[in-house]
Amino acid sequence: MAEFIKMPTLGFDMEEGTMGTWLKQVGDSVNKGDVLAEIESDKVTQELTARAEGVLLAQLVNTGDQVPVGDNLGVIGEEGEDISDMVGGAGKSSNGAKAPAEKAPVEAEETAVSPQPTSTTQAAEPAPAPSELDGEFPGGVKATPVARRMAEEHAVDLTRVGGSGPGGRVRKADVEAYLENPPAAAAAPAKAKPAAPAVESIPTPASATEKPLTRMRQAIARRMTESKTTTPHFYVTTEIDMAPALKLRKQINEALAPEQKVSVNDLVVKAAALALRQYPNINASFGGDKIILHNEINVGSAVAVEGGLLTIVQKGTDGASISKIAQDHKEMIGRAREGKMKPEDVEGATFTVSNLGAFDVDHFVAIINPPHAAILAVGSAKQVPVVVDGELTVGTRMKATISADHRVTDGAEAAQYMQTLKDILEDPLRLLI
Repeated sequence: MAEFIKMPTLGFDMEEGTMGTWLKQVGDSVNKGDVLAEIESDKVTQELTARAEGVLLAQLVNTGDQVPVGDNLGVIGEEGEDISDMVGGAGKSSNGAKAPAEKAPVEAEETAVSPQPTSTTQAAEPAPAPSELDGEFPGGVKATPVARRMAEEHAVDLTRVGGSGPGGRVRKADVEAYLENPPAAAAAPAKAKPAAPAVESIPTPASATEKPLTRMRQAIARRMTESKTTTPHFYVTTEIDMAPALKLRKQINEALAPEQKVSVNDLVVKAAALALRQYPNINASFGGDKIILHNEINVGSAVAVEGGLLTIVQKGTDGASISKIAQDHKEMIGRAREGKMKPEDVEGATFTVSNLGAFDVDHFVAIINPPHAAILAVGSAKQVPVVVDGELTVGTRMKATISADHRVTDGAEAAQYMQTLKDILEDPLRLLI
């Protein structure tokens, strides 16, 4: 049975992606895991892999098209299968490209969920089953993830917000406009939007050179500004005796091949995950009128790439072995720096670790990665003078700082979390249990 190929998401705030080059053409056979095309988002270019087997029957978008997350890119099915009901009667196009007006599945969704009037032709198209609508459009509203989160935070009914995106999709800007001028106050003069400091223009001196912002830099600027201006951060720092953890790491690595060796960050990520088991409010998100407690512990690690940074995600971190964490990190970091990330590499994080220890950094604080409740900033493990039992000696210490969302948690709980993290790293055999 034929299946749609959909635009994946490469981050919680990704609204749309740019269609890159099709690497499979209409009529080509496809196996699960085959690379079909390249997709570009604000932060990364990734390979789009097949999740079904068969033949590529249609390409519904062209290279360079901007496509909302979740929209259809193509169709995979059995050779000779009739897909006219899926592609608006176009059948198997010789070049695989279709004009936007022919995208019957999208039009059918609009007929079912959009309050906008539709044409007779659109109304005649079969509407998706309720189960499909429930999965793709929670509450019967077509909206981006960012728009949904903002609506939840401000208790906005998305059914009352007009969508300016493709097919009536509600976007972040639509929710912002609604908040500025809700229907009840429509007769009143609209309030002027405050100028956004992040986009303030300043003159360029004659001796300076301008450098345009890349899409990745724009995304980082947008997200970090949003986080710092809307999330009440507070910080808790602790100092950890890393001598036992480094000794354990040396013992582990002596038994492993070079490509399997464990890094200090792998130990920290594992310890952070184990500590999260005891403090679910740290492994959470602020949901406007509620706190969302995540049932999984998926720790993300910030990775420096050319032009910015990405966050790779280790799924089920608290239950993963140190060797698996190390192997997964190496593979994901390699893909990130080659621009060949998979959607699962960056999706689903519930907490983040940012480690600048490799850059000889003693201590720093990090900005929370929305929609997480916290992020852990880790410095270098260094030999320093310490006092033990009243005597001055040399010890190996590492400073770690948690940045936490005060809407979700408080100082005492964050301090207890850091104490647990410290206890685990100072008794590192707990990482292996």
